[in-house]
Order: sequence, then C-alpha cells, then structure tokens
Amino acid sequence: MKKNIGSRLALYPTPVTVIGAMDGEKPTWTLVAHVGIIGHDRVLVSLAAPHFINHCIKERQKLSINIVDEGFLPEADYSGSVSGANNDKSELFSYELGSSGTPIIDKAPLTMECSVVDVYNTPNFESFICTIDSTYVDEEHLTDSGKINYRTLKPVLFEFPTYEYLRTGDVITPCLSYAKEMKKGER
Repeated sequence: MKKNIGSRLALYPTPVTVIGAMDGEKPTWTLVAHVGIIGHDRVLVSLAAPHFINHCIKERQKLSINIVDEGFLPEADYSGSVSGANNDKSELFSYELGSSGTPIIDKAPLTMECSVVDVYNTPNFESFICTIDSTYVDEEHLTDSGKINYRTLKPVLFEFPTYEYLRTGDVITPCLSYAKEMKKGER
C-alpha cells in the first residue's frame, strides 16, 4: 500500500550541472541540479533568487550548462558551496569561451551554451527558460553516428532528500521494446 507523504517534490534524481556565466570579463560558476527539459527546443535552469550568478545571467541573457561527471565532481561540488558575491570563482575551472561567449569548462564532458528567452519567477526562485545555441561534447562520448553516448558519458545525478550524488546505471532495454512485444501479443 502506498503512503501519502504530503506535497513533496519527488522528481529526483536529476543531473548535476555547473552553470557558467560571465561576470564582466571573468566567468562565475555555481552548482545546479534543478534543471530540466521543457520541450524539444527549451531547457530550464532554476536558481534560488539570491544567487550571485543570477544577475550575471540576466545582464547578458546567456549561460552555459556544464554536465558534471565523476572526473570533476570535487570542484563542481565546491562551486556550489561558496558565493560568487564573496569569492572570485573565475579560476576554479580551466575554460574557454564558446561561440556564444559563455564559459565552457574544459573538464565537462558536455556543455550547452544557452540564450535566456524568459524568466519564470516563483517564491524565492528564478527559473531561466533557455534555447540551446550550441552543444559541445568530448568526441570520446559520441557514437559513430554522432549521437551522445550516455553509456560512456555517465553524468552524476543528485538526489535532494538526502543530498547525495549518484552514479548513472546500466541500459535496461531500448525504448518502446516492451510496447512492441505487447503489440505482438494483441495480434
């Protein structure tokens, strides 16, 4: 029997990311796991309203989403523990600027450069609605057909109730394979 545990947010785990934005001529970074897909051409990055990086994003209407793997999780974790208002985080990661002018972390296996098209405000949060300008992937994480291979990329996941990082798992089966089998049984 299921137990009603109240109105708890339970859409976890989510991918761990480091959001990058330019603060003048220097980058600033913060750890974010409240990210999502809102259509085939939009993503959402939700940040607590007091975050220092928010004003940098709003000023340029640009941000980068850097997917975190275990290779740079320690630095990524640190980026979310100190405020850019009190600490210069510009040298935390080696980076280059992408074609849209956002900072791309060298160690990130995948980075999306995004343009902000809207900001959705809720109590204490600003959610940036973005289009994707460019996606950069380490070539070792591309299949022969040029698709991202998440079997090798293995993004770190975040689980909110216990504040833990998780590893991605194994492939269960191709999508819709169960549906195909079930449809065969209908004949």
